[in-house]
Amino acid sequence: MPNLLTLDELWDAIPPKESAFRPTQIAELPDAARRYLAHAIAPGTRIASAVRLKMRGEIKLRGWLPFTAEQAIRQDRGFIWSAATRLYGVPIRGSDSFLDGEGAMQWKLFGLLPVMMASGSDITRSAIGRFQVESVWLPSALCRPDVAWTQADALRPRARFTTHGETTDLDLAISDTGRLRAATLKRWRQTDGGDFGYRPFGGVFDEERTFGGYTIPTRLRVGWHGSENPGTWEGEFFRATITEAHFR
Repeated sequence: MPNLLTLDELWDAIPPKESAFRPTQIAELPDAARRYLAHAIAPGTRIASAVRLKMRGEIKLRGWLPFTAEQAIRQDRGFIWSAATRLYGVPIRGSDSFLDGEGAMQWKLFGLLPVMMASGSDITRSAIGRFQVESVWLPSALCRPDVAWTQADALRPRARFTTHGETTDLDLAISDTGRLRAATLKRWRQTDGGDFGYRPFGGVFDEERTFGGYTIPTRLRVGWHGSENPGTWEGEFFRATITEAHFR
């Protein structure tokens, strides 16, 4: 059974954290990782274990549809993304989630009539990939001791970490100042032919803002693409602007 926890319940149950970020914590990392994290987290910022976001944008279903959404991401448990859109003028509300090792999708017309209900191992594996790439909205989660950093060059750090048995290589592209430009990984997906497999997935980030000491991407384009190059896109389906971010 999918977890029935609400977004507010997930957020309200976060235990308090008191430790603060110090540049010495990342002093031994490769140059590219250190440049990214030093840009993303200001010295003295409280180490957050969760972030709550508000966003608006467009999602590609049958054409591009406007949406509004709110999301809570917890390093220790997962995420809930709750959104609302309209299809042919009919309101659709629902959520995508990954909680305590289980992924689910639940969408309803008028908030009452189910139009999509999905769970199971393939949904979970795909949701883990989304949770992993969305670590860029909670940079403190990438400072954990179990995250192994390497780099292809000074502008391409790579973070390797494991979530519920799924190990990923999260490839980042940054500017000279450490601003995040793109993030990609291999995410579980069903192809048009019906087979499941890992496919390149990620986002390009056009703007950033600072909220409470954390500098995160705030305007993004997300999709599946046909190569390891973040600029070679096939299957862009999500465009969003983050309007609020609160860390806890």
